[in-house]
Amino acid sequence: MSIKETIMDDLKEAMKAQEADKLRVLRSLKAKILEKEISERKGGESSITDEQVTEVLMKATKQRKESIDQFEQGGRDDLVEKEKQELSIIESYLPEMMDDDAIRKEVQKQMEEMGASSMADMGKLMGVMMSKLKGKAEGGDVSRIVKEELSK
Repeated sequence: MSIKETIMDDLKEAMKAQEADKLRVLRSLKAKILEKEISERKGGESSITDEQVTEVLMKATKQRKESIDQFEQGGRDDLVEKEKQELSIIESYLPEMMDDDAIRKEVQKQMEEMGASSMADMGKLMGVMMSKLKGKAEGGDVSRIVKEELSK
């Protein structure tokens, strides 16, 4: 079953169980997925891959994390909790993310293949790494590790 189908099934279940918080988040995800489908539509036909759904989920995750940071700075603990709940629901649909060690190994391997050794190579290396690790690691983590490795 695709990620989209899982979300749609869970949406129906949340309606039946009257889980208001989960329902709100899943409706939001459904809308974002439909937006992506419409933007990808060619000749009236539209189908969205799990990779594209993962992109939508990653973007929603990033937005929630940024909101949490802003609400914490503003001292709005009530909103922080709400955003954290939404974040945990969204993350439950994402594939397992790579940890720093796994990202570092991939970066080192790619640096060897490309012969990258200085910060001047960062743009090329980031381009390759982001396409390789899309949906498996967050961009901020990849960027930080690439900088660390190129600074050595």
